[in-house]
Amino acid sequence: MITPDHNIIKPIAIVLPQFHPIRENNLWWGEGFTEWTNVVKGRPRFRGHYQPHLPKDLGYYDLRLPETRKAQAALATKYGIYGFCYYHYWFNGRRILESPVDAMLESVEPDFPFMLCWANENWTRNWDGSCNKVLLEQKYSKEDFVNHARHLIRYFKDDRYIKIDGRPVFAIYKDDIGEDIEKYLDLFRNELLKNSINVFLCRFERNIGTSRDLNRAFQVFDAGIEFQPLARQFSYLMDYNNRLSRRIYKMLKKHFCFCKNIDDVYIYSRLVDNDLKYDFQQGWPIFPGVCPGWDNSARRRDTKAIIFDKSTPEIFKLWVREKIRITDWNLLPERFLFVNAWNEWAEGNHLEPCEKWGTQYLAALLAGINEM
Repeated sequence: MITPDHNIIKPIAIVLPQFHPIRENNLWWGEGFTEWTNVVKGRPRFRGHYQPHLPKDLGYYDLRLPETRKAQAALATKYGIYGFCYYHYWFNGRRILESPVDAMLESVEPDFPFMLCWANENWTRNWDGSCNKVLLEQKYSKEDFVNHARHLIRYFKDDRYIKIDGRPVFAIYKDDIGEDIEKYLDLFRNELLKNSINVFLCRFERNIGTSRDLNRAFQVFDAGIEFQPLARQFSYLMDYNNRLSRRIYKMLKKHFCFCKNIDDVYIYSRLVDNDLKYDFQQGWPIFPGVCPGWDNSARRRDTKAIIFDKSTPEIFKLWVREKIRITDWNLLPERFLFVNAWNEWAEGNHLEPCEKWGTQYLAALLAGINEM
């Protein structure tokens, strides 16, 4: 179990609040839709492919229930997780999937550290392949950043909110929000300062949606957070058989328009090996990240999926241990290790226990930290 000590690693797990029905999902995806709707429809796409990923210890929970949130916090605490980073959805004042965090805030339970990441992507029908159909669009303005800051004050002032030197840590998923990003974030910071809140702003480091101009980025952000496995390009990790299949697919598609998309399949251990060879900080204050897996085929039933095959708790433990070892912690004000994710079940990316592995990934995370 983690204790409040600046010299130890503090893993923070990213949490998806998509496990309860909301009006919008009922309208877009069908009555009673939650993330579990996608999860249970997962099917193997090749021999040895692990699908579906089905929950074990916590079951098919509903995040509106306080018993569920307490059980999650208790399990995370048992395996040394310092806190949760919840996705936060804000579309010009319109909020989505806010109920679990709001209920936690109002009930003061569970007593477990948390922070927010603004998941500032458009909501589209990309789950069923209609990528160009926007359901909710992100629009940016100076006024909206001020209003957003005002809304967040009550979260930042909560005693459980994760802070660095008294500064609440707030992450932004995508920082490619236009030429006015500096003005937007200055207004955001200044509005919070009026309420005696000096926010610690982070951006997610992703291969897509993240500015490559690091000098500019770290003039407006205090730190970066690696978002695995999408932190950098990995298409060249594809093995020979998959590359050959893709070439054949392209030839067939040219003549047969009904030809089904072929998945991008990678080997998890190659992702880990490649990541550990890369100087992800390059002298900048970037928090390290790892992930237990990735397989979004449950969401992409009729379209191309990205699958990292053959993930095991043992390989994950190695990644955790070695990632901690190669991180230059002198560049960072805290020893946060971000784990993507706690419960991305439809992307085959979860620390929560599943029927196949039980609590082994949680145990691997703790063991990887303790071996340092």
